[in-house]
Amino acid sequence: MGAGGPHPGMRGRRGGRGRAQRGDVRTAVLLLLAEEPMHGYQLMQAISDRSGGRWTPSPGAIYPTINQLEDEGLVVVTADAGRKLVTLTEAGREHIEAQRSAVTDPFASFSGRRAGADLRGLLDQVHGAAREVARNGTDAQLTAAAEILREARRSLYLLLAADEASVEPEEPADEM
Repeated sequence: MGAGGPHPGMRGRRGGRGRAQRGDVRTAVLLLLAEEPMHGYQLMQAISDRSGGRWTPSPGAIYPTINQLEDEGLVVVTADAGRKLVTLTEAGREHIEAQRSAVTDPFASFSGRRAGADLRGLLDQVHGAAREVARNGTDAQLTAAAEILREARRSLYLLLAADEASVEPEEPADEM
């Protein structure tokens, strides 16, 4: 792989769960805590919500960031109903204010994107269904499922290649 990783034009943003650079997680956590105290899980959810689901930091990104901020005296972690509540300290508020002009909004790159169908959620549902077929399906069902997935992939690429005017959204089917 080259200096840009597997996708040279995407420095700082990599595929997968929507990972961001370590500094982005730190900045996002500080900005969110400036609004209100949160638990680690709430921080992960808030980042996902602000990015339209396109950036979902893992616990392995959030909790070390919280620990580092606590070591620096920018946040305090307290027990709250068996969970750890993270609150910005006065020093943390001063740090944010001092850095406000130099800090870029970690959510800005996601704000220009159009809202639309929840493809991530739908993909998760397809993944779950495919996993069930893989676990419990007959040979014939496995073969049929593989063809359905191949056809879905082909259809998605054809969708991208189609003229925008010729693409009409379908009415969503009732969920099971």
